[in-house]
Amino acid sequence: MIEMKVAGIALDAITRSPIVLLKDATDRRALPIYIGQEQARAIMGALENQKPPRPLTHDLIVNILETWNMTLERVIIHSLQKDTFYAALIIKQGEVKKEIDARPSDAIAVALRTNAPIWVMEEVIADASIPVDRDADEAEQEAFREFISNLRPEDLIKRFGNEES
Repeated sequence: MIEMKVAGIALDAITRSPIVLLKDATDRRALPIYIGQEQARAIMGALENQKPPRPLTHDLIVNILETWNMTLERVIIHSLQKDTFYAALIIKQGEVKKEIDARPSDAIAVALRTNAPIWVMEEVIADASIPVDRDADEAEQEAFREFISNLRPEDLIKRFGNEES
């Protein structure tokens, strides 16, 4: 799993649908997730530390967690099926942990309000992420190709020893 942070909300240029954009810690990969208008407002409200006069749905969830001495340990975006992302809230109360199914947009909105980390499974990132820093990706690939092309069997034996002895 890879921890990701909310980079912001964007609008799809064609459909004008909101997209929440997650980025990894190195800012090398971005994961765009299409969300609804209400979820976009909820995420933006949390990013901007807005406090509504009365609790909205995600604020209510946080209030319930706090009242029952539960913590949102983390959010996991665990799969992508037919263009739909799936997430889970990992809730802890004392020694008991529960996993609760959630839409990623709702899970992210609650995570932002509780400062809980957002984790994404590697296979989801492999399937749906986009490169942010192509130059760094290409430089890393070139360095790896150069390393492999200069690698000699003797170097591996020196480094790892002879496994057959």
